[in-house]
Amino acid sequence: MNLLSLLNALPGAVAQGLIWGIMAIGVFITYKVLDLADLTVDGTMATGGAVCVMLMLNGWNVWLALLCAMAAGMLAGLVTGLFHTGMGIPAILAGILTQLSLYSLNLAVMDFKANQGINVTKYQLIVSQRNVRTADLSNPIFITLLILVLLIGILYWFFGTETGSALRATGANDAMSRAQGINTKRTKILGLIISNGIVALASALLAHYQGFVDVNMGRGAIVIGLAAVIISEVLFSKLFRNFALKLLGVSIGAVLYFIVIQVVLWLGLNTNLLKLLSALIVAAFLGLPYWRAGLAAKHHRKGEHGHA
Repeated sequence: MNLLSLLNALPGAVAQGLIWGIMAIGVFITYKVLDLADLTVDGTMATGGAVCVMLMLNGWNVWLALLCAMAAGMLAGLVTGLFHTGMGIPAILAGILTQLSLYSLNLAVMDFKANQGINVTKYQLIVSQRNVRTADLSNPIFITLLILVLLIGILYWFFGTETGSALRATGANDAMSRAQGINTKRTKILGLIISNGIVALASALLAHYQGFVDVNMGRGAIVIGLAAVIISEVLFSKLFRNFALKLLGVSIGAVLYFIVIQVVLWLGLNTNLLKLLSALIVAAFLGLPYWRAGLAAKHHRKGEHGHA
């Protein structure tokens, strides 16, 4: 176990963590703000990359391809929203249906090939794994941080507007929001559109970073997104009260998740067991607040008996 090999792998883990941190912000919007379990992201996490890479291979401008990737993700979110609000399908099932459809659609976008490569020397990629150890502005850590800060700024502004507040109110109390005259169906659809647009942006950046897009790229993405959200909540809920800081905390949660994965791999875990490890990390962090509350209650009861 060479410590140098771990240190060598850390910049890559941080870069990947930041890209997945953008994706985790999308999950945070549905899971925490809207209070919906949206499984569309497992499909959208490949859609953004597929659309972006294929357009670039066909000679499109990188920024235009990125915008189209986000639009494709938003469209997927719209479909889930319509399934849920227009057809009365439970949110979790609506997400699964869209995700299932996206698998075929992603394959169709990629000319029915399981993966498509894009070379950093031939195409202008926004981020690339090749530059992860360079000490200049082409470093993906720096570029992704910049995109992250911009995204958090835009979302902080948006959720302060009347529409954003209506979206937050819907998540906090659906019935009360309807009583206040908010069209909760519309706000839910909007939330799903924004969330999946952000996930598709992360997907396009991930495809750029690794130099290829794969149809299974998003498999288990919801687990990583939830891990980031829950790690952030467990570690920073007392510190980060502000909405922008909460979004930042989610990004840090994703980085910490990838660092933990890197350390475990360095300790010699078989890479085929990564999905199991991911599930265990999420389960442990989900259970932490429950155990903490249980211990506090036990301590409180002991204190009461002591006084008696």
